[in-house]
Amino acid sequence: MSASPTRPKVNKVVLAYSGGLDTSVIVPWLRNNYGCEVICFSANLGQEEELAGLEEKALASGASKLYIEDLRMEFITDYVFPTMQAGAIYERKYLLGTSMARPLIAKRLVEIAELEGADAVAHGATGKGNDQVRFELTVMALNPRLKIIAPWREWEIRGRKDALAYAAEYNVPVAATEKSIYSRDRNLWHMSHEGGLLEDPWIEPEETMYTLTTSPENAPDSPETIGIDFKAGIPVRVNGVACGPVGILDTLNALAAKHGIGRVDLVENRLVGMKSHGIYETPGGTLLYEAHAAIEQLCLDRETLHFKQQIGLRYADLVYNGQWFTPLREALDAFVQSTETNLTGSVRFKLYKGNAILIGRKSPHSLYREDYVTFDEDDVYNQQDAEGFIKLFGLPMKVSAMLDIEGVGVSHYRSTDYSEFKRD
Repeated sequence: MSASPTRPKVNKVVLAYSGGLDTSVIVPWLRNNYGCEVICFSANLGQEEELAGLEEKALASGASKLYIEDLRMEFITDYVFPTMQAGAIYERKYLLGTSMARPLIAKRLVEIAELEGADAVAHGATGKGNDQVRFELTVMALNPRLKIIAPWREWEIRGRKDALAYAAEYNVPVAATEKSIYSRDRNLWHMSHEGGLLEDPWIEPEETMYTLTTSPENAPDSPETIGIDFKAGIPVRVNGVACGPVGILDTLNALAAKHGIGRVDLVENRLVGMKSHGIYETPGGTLLYEAHAAIEQLCLDRETLHFKQQIGLRYADLVYNGQWFTPLREALDAFVQSTETNLTGSVRFKLYKGNAILIGRKSPHSLYREDYVTFDEDDVYNQQDAEGFIKLFGLPMKVSAMLDIEGVGVSHYRSTDYSEFKRD
């Protein structure tokens, strides 16, 4: 094996490996085109894909070894929860399931490369999507000395037929199952679907496409009430049972999916400049976002809550664009974590036919006081004070209107008077 004279010299590369067709053929392709040793790394993020036999498959494809690591706990506690706490939602709907996972995978890819003394890393992301950016920005932030190889931007393989032919030529074991027409990504937080019939956003998604959630039409005919408890912004119990971050998300996924909750249909703006149409299933995550927001409503003052909503928009952009390991994301996190201190309490939902209906929330740190907001007589609020407040609050508007009237005789915001044009 020898490297192509037009390519940089690489001795050892660590590949982000799923065991699918693309990453399976990348192993011999790297060996053939870079003349390097290939080490594979697979992350268990709750994708429920069969990990048994993956090592044998990687070795049979030409890799020297395979790392398989369970990163579910780190994924939930260090990536999912901070993003949820920030209220980060991309383009009003996307709860960032794939976006949050990529920096973690790339971080561990870099760590393994350093452990193995590798001089390069590789990934199977295409040149059209966002994942290539997320992987590579993370590598640049953590170890810019590592070379980055993205075969989809280099090779002549253009589709599944070419990949299968390459696999056959180099005796790469490939499962003889029919590939779904959809491109999917799954982890403990969500499932995404792209491609196939979804390339036309006018066509209704087929029900058989969904893999996690029951259709609302087929969901139970009776509602189910559940409770989620938070401590300092972190979910700690579901229905009174503490089962750890991974267990909580497993439980919420099962409950919400049964009732058809968490489906999102979105035409989104990719970072690379094109739009894409995708369907997301985020059952448990939808409940956690709604529940956390309910506790915020009770416990955050108005100015902090409103500013945090702005932070959420910027935080979502950073996560979506692969800028997790940046000073700005760390700075925003510091602000967000300072707002979580008093977010302890309980939230109740009624789950029914695709809806998570909020039916109650309480907190020992609640700023809502029934005795303060009552319309009955109280010692806190004197309604007569409102007159002075309104006069001062509206003073700039009043002054502007007075200047308009002195100049043109009418406020700038007054509608044109058409009465003089009326016929007799």
